[in-house]
Amino acid sequence: MKKAVFFDIDRTIWNWKNEIPESTVSAIRRLRANGHLAFLCTGRARGYIRHPDLLGIGFDGIVSGCGTMIEYQGETVFYHELEQPLVEWTVRTVRKHGFKPILEGRRHLYLELEDFDKDLYGRKVIAEMGDDLRSIDAEWGRWEVSKLSCTTDTPEREACFAELSEYYDFLIHDPTVAEIVPKGFDKATGMRDVCGMIGVDMADTIAFGDSENDRAMIITAGTGVAMGDGSPAIREIADYVTKPMEEGGIYHACSELGLL
Repeated sequence: MKKAVFFDIDRTIWNWKNEIPESTVSAIRRLRANGHLAFLCTGRARGYIRHPDLLGIGFDGIVSGCGTMIEYQGETVFYHELEQPLVEWTVRTVRKHGFKPILEGRRHLYLELEDFDKDLYGRKVIAEMGDDLRSIDAEWGRWEVSKLSCTTDTPEREACFAELSEYYDFLIHDPTVAEIVPKGFDKATGMRDVCGMIGVDMADTIAFGDSENDRAMIITAGTGVAMGDGSPAIREIADYVTKPMEEGGIYHACSELGLL
């Protein structure tokens, strides 16, 4: 039976240094050779999915931006772009409450360098995006955005979430960082849309993840797989907990689940 297999990226396929275990590459290539389909399914917007080692593994498609964009066989089949007036209001609102935003789109990411030059993740984004990084203020009103992320280390955090809640859902990674996603979208909606398009029953899906923004995907998949070094909350809800990423977790689970 053909399976559709969905993979989170960060701390699932690779580590903080973008190092991918050879066993992971082998597993994904072997499962595809066996007739199964492999998809990236990530909170990263498409503009921040560009590393040749990652894309060089070979995938049948990409669900990016928490389901706001879907590609299949190299073609964009769906993209939800936030309207400019809503983005302008959102930027003003998060800044009013002390958040520092990163706007995320299919070609560019937008931020202010002074907001993130001392932040470890911010420096990583800045280095990897290169010429495709844009200033929010310099491009005011000309953004192309499907979601955003923010630092949320401010006493007004909950007040900001409340003000945004009509339009967005929030994926809280820790007390200082949140993904802000348009309502109606998450990794699970992307999975469902893909499966409807390719004719695979949701019972025949497998999803790999490690953190809170994988919750919907892990719950919705026919088999939800948590990485052995993933968060305790995600390991608790998974159908199967594999070995840690850097101990061959993906290969181990793919083998145990009959994909190889």
